[in-house]
This record gives sequence, structure tokens and C-alpha cells, in this order.
Amino acid sequence: MERTPATTMTAEQAARFADIFERLVGGVEQVLLGKTHVIRLAFTALLSEGHLLLEDVPGTGKTSLARAIAQSVDGTSSRVQFTPDLLPGDITGVSIYDQRSGAFEFHPGPVFANIVLADEINRASPKTQSALLEVMEEGQITIDGVTHRLELPFMVIATQNPVEQAGTYRLPEAQLDRFIMRASIGYPDHASTLRILEGAEHRAHDLVLPPVVPAATVVEMAAAARTVHVDPSINDYVSRLVESTRNAPEVRLGVSVRGALAMVRTAKTYAAAAGRHYVVPDDVKSVAGPVLAHRLILDAEAEFDGVDPANVIAGLLIETPPPSDRQAV
Repeated sequence: MERTPATTMTAEQAARFADIFERLVGGVEQVLLGKTHVIRLAFTALLSEGHLLLEDVPGTGKTSLARAIAQSVDGTSSRVQFTPDLLPGDITGVSIYDQRSGAFEFHPGPVFANIVLADEINRASPKTQSALLEVMEEGQITIDGVTHRLELPFMVIATQNPVEQAGTYRLPEAQLDRFIMRASIGYPDHASTLRILEGAEHRAHDLVLPPVVPAATVVEMAAAARTVHVDPSINDYVSRLVESTRNAPEVRLGVSVRGALAMVRTAKTYAAAAGRHYVVPDDVKSVAGPVLAHRLILDAEAEFDGVDPANVIAGLLIETPPPSDRQAV
């Protein structure tokens, strides 16, 4: 996808962006039936240069989603099963002494892939979880004082089971904040379940998707998404939403500035995926729940009463008046 030297995305570029985006989503839908919304969120996270946290029960297709995304962008994928005995070096890689050369040789870990599935991330110790902090924020790994850059595109898709919490370590707020979105795949509807059962003789891993675009195009699309126009009224709207999370009575700790930046970045990508070269308030509303809910720390009494962070965000969207579309263009 070629870009012009213009500082903002053009209408023609937005149309091309939307066309490729829909083809990417359509390809993955062959594997994850009936889950268009979560697939769109996953590609929005990828093209916003962020990472995705999936909270879901086993058997809902988390691994299939990661593999399908990697195949669609002609990239590499890896899976790490997080367990209590997993060590940081098992993820990042280690330096091993080579007796023949008399020097240490770096052996890359599974994190050196375009799409990395960190399965049940909360089952590993905090020390092992922290091994992902540098790579998720900066796209690089530092081992024995040597920095190793990762190839783009790069996205971590981490999963955790919201039901079974025995023997798990809760993700610290600093790590949760590095996931640009949190989503849930959920069970398929009745029609999709029937289609899955009709193809029961084929395993999901047997289906190999043809690449829709090369990995380099994904990098170009991510750069193009950054050039989508954001009116000052939209930035003001995002700022007011974020501030309202800090003042909500049910919330002990609201959304950080990193969360506000994530909101703008994903809204830009969401707008481009819709074929627009500018952000409107509905783009912000569409990404608000997945981007902001996991960043809230609720008051202990609210947690005891069963308050859902997603419902808090939904209420704040109602209470916070958006700018008119005319202002935002």
C-alpha cells in the first residue's frame, strides 16, 4: 500500500486501507466463524501497533485466531504456554557459550515472531510476566546487555481464563496498561456452531489461509493509520472521557495518559478501516470499552457489589457529551 508524502491520510488512501482491512477480516472469518467483531478488534490492535488481551474460557479459538492473523499477513507465529515454572529466558531466548568459537551465541526465544500467543499468561510468575514488558513497549529485547530488535509487524495476543483463578498471578496494572485492547471471543452462535460441526472432520490447524498481504504492507498500513486526521474536538472528547474515569465513584484508579493515547490511536485505525480519513465521535465510542475497561481499578466495595468495568465505561459514554460530527470533520 503506497503512501504519498502528505502529512494526513487522503480519502483515496482511506478507501484502499478499508479494502485491505475487510479482506484481512474476511480471511480470518474462515477460521473463526461468526466472530467478525473480535476479528476486527484484533486487526485494529495490530494496525494500531498494540497488543491484545483475550479473557476467555478454553476452547473458544484463541490459538486459531493468532495463527490465522499471522497467516493472513504472511508472517510468523509462536505460542508460549505460560506455567508457574516458566523462566524469562524461555520466552526471550538465552545466550549459550559456544566452545568452538569461544564466544556466547544468542538463541532467540519464541517472542521473536510477528504474532506471539502468550497462552494463560497469568499462570506464570510475575518475574516471567515482566519479561514481556520491554518487548511490548519498545519492540526489542535486551539480553546480557545486548539489544535485539524484533521484526515488524509485532503483536502479543495474551490470554487468561476469567473463571479458573486458582494458582494464577494477577497481571499488574503496569502490564495491563500495555495491552491496547481487551476482548473476549465467546462461544459461537447456533448457526456458526452448526457450520463448525459440519466440518468436524477437519481440524482448525489443518486449514492454512493464503496470505492476503505481505508483512511489509501491514507495516505501511500501520504507518498510514497514524496519519488519520483527528480534530481538536475529538482530543477534547477523549480527554474528558479519561478524566471522567478518574472521578467515577466506583473507580479507585482511572485511566492513565497511555490509555488516552491508545484511545486516539485505535480510533484512527477504526476510522481508516471504515474508509474515512478522519475520526468521528462514533469511532471513539466503538473502541472505548475494549481500550479503557481493563485499565480501571475499581473500588473494593464496587468489586464486592459485582460492578463491571465495561458497564462503568458505558455509563460514562452516556454522561459525557460528544462533539458533533460537523465539529470533528
